[in-house]
Amino acid sequence: MNPILRSSLFWAPRGLCIALAMFLGLFGIDVFQGSAPLATKLLGFVIHLLPTWIILAMLAVAWRWEWVGGAILLALSAAYAVWAHDHPNWILLIAGPAVLVGVLFLVGWFLREEIRGHSRRKAVPGQ
Repeated sequence: MNPILRSSLFWAPRGLCIALAMFLGLFGIDVFQGSAPLATKLLGFVIHLLPTWIILAMLAVAWRWEWVGGAILLALSAAYAVWAHDHPNWILLIAGPAVLVGVLFLVGWFLREEIRGHSRRKAVPGQ
């Protein structure tokens, strides 16, 4: 496998997952509008950042077990699509990138031996 493609298949889902977490984190900024007390705004900000923390926790797991991260992201995307079924634009904007990242993690897991450049299985002596 081409070294550039191998590197891209390893780093793309991780980098895109970080970008997705940052994108979701931007939605928390809107709580600072209005005249609510600061404590209320901070609580709202923390609540708005929960999806970001979930994505980052999933990334920590996916960094080691790509298939788990891919499966979790696809499940979260499906759950969000069901929850936001009245807003197809939201689904495309939020669940769409999550599906892409989940699929990339699964592709990385499926091609893990080619991506890492070696097999984890031990060679049989005499062959």
